[in-house]
Amino acid sequence: MATPTRGDGAWLLWLCASRTSFALIFTAYAAAIPLLKPDWGMSAGQAGMIQSAWHFGYLFSLVAVGFLADRYGAKRVFLVSSIASSISAMVFALFAESFVSGVILYGLTGLFSGGSYTPGLTLIAERFQSGSRGRAMGFYLAAASAGYALALVLTGALTPLIGWRGAFIVNAAGPVLGTLLALYALRGTPNVVHPRSAEHAAEKPVGVILANKPAMLVTWAYTFHSWEMLGMKAWMPAFLSAAAAYSTGSSATASASLGAGLAAIAYIGSMGGSVTGGWLSDRMGRTWTMMVLATISACCSLALGWLIGLPLWLLVAICAFYSFTAVGDSSVFSTAVTELVPPRHIGAAYSVRSVLGFGAGAIAPWVFGLVLDAAGAAEASPVLTWGLAWCSLGVIALMSPIATWRLRQMPESRQMANGKR
Repeated sequence: MATPTRGDGAWLLWLCASRTSFALIFTAYAAAIPLLKPDWGMSAGQAGMIQSAWHFGYLFSLVAVGFLADRYGAKRVFLVSSIASSISAMVFALFAESFVSGVILYGLTGLFSGGSYTPGLTLIAERFQSGSRGRAMGFYLAAASAGYALALVLTGALTPLIGWRGAFIVNAAGPVLGTLLALYALRGTPNVVHPRSAEHAAEKPVGVILANKPAMLVTWAYTFHSWEMLGMKAWMPAFLSAAAAYSTGSSATASASLGAGLAAIAYIGSMGGSVTGGWLSDRMGRTWTMMVLATISACCSLALGWLIGLPLWLLVAICAFYSFTAVGDSSVFSTAVTELVPPRHIGAAYSVRSVLGFGAGAIAPWVFGLVLDAAGAAEASPVLTWGLAWCSLGVIALMSPIATWRLRQMPESRQMANGKR
């Protein structure tokens, strides 16, 4: 069980700063999609496939690091993965030059990026008690959102000056900084390994998790949530770029830069959502928070694309609210897992969740792009094109609050948030 430690706040601050730095490389590509499509001769489906390659790589990474963290300790896995992430991000920034190289190198970047996610959550679970764990994880995920927003700002500001590759290189320096910050943050943190007793030696962790119905309901709710959230993160900058062009008639470069900046503003909402969602779940309960936020975000997704013609300031405000709700329950899902499985199986539980959640999230950007291509081929209006694309996320997202409601009916749900479910 986690026990309070002096300096928890400073420790979390340094770990969050590391997470922010690692996140820079993720949205740099999303911000540049409007320019990379013509430069690399890609369709919208191919552009989405590169983003999907990152998610598939991330998926395999999370599966591996979950089991490795159980076996060798979360701290050790976190630090080794951080070094690999730094190298792969810079290789992508320097050498990606086409659809094929983009798929391969961005996929490898995702493959080495998962080590700063679930092992980081495990480190927080080991350090913070249940009553404050949701808030702590909320700050950690908000730190990632801060990195996503900063990457959009950097890419939007630097691309007109030094081109998209120069902007990529600047963002790729983020994981290098993140590794240095992680080494400092974790210098006094023990590498905890949860050995299995003779009683549990024959257990098959994946089988244990699959048989744990409450944990699987959280996992399914997270899967439908990930479909929406990762699709949103992949395409919101391009959507706001299209909205800017639709409203102002500006050039491709100007629209891409403006869209990235507007998306960065919207991402500020996700920062607030992560912290607020974690705080609410500590006070009101995990399932209540997940159901409310997931329902609202799904409704936002179903409506967003049809609103492309709104004034930009109003559209950005709606996107910020959407980001707030779509990301706000992420930390709650992560916290709930730690309260529904034994500590020795947390890594395995995160691995199972990653296969389903990031598997769905990896497909979503590609499907979104296919819808854009199909609507474009039919010469549909921008309103219909983007409306249908965003609906492809929202329809699936509606399944998340349903799974969470089923969890709430189970007596095991009272294991969460000190009995608040």
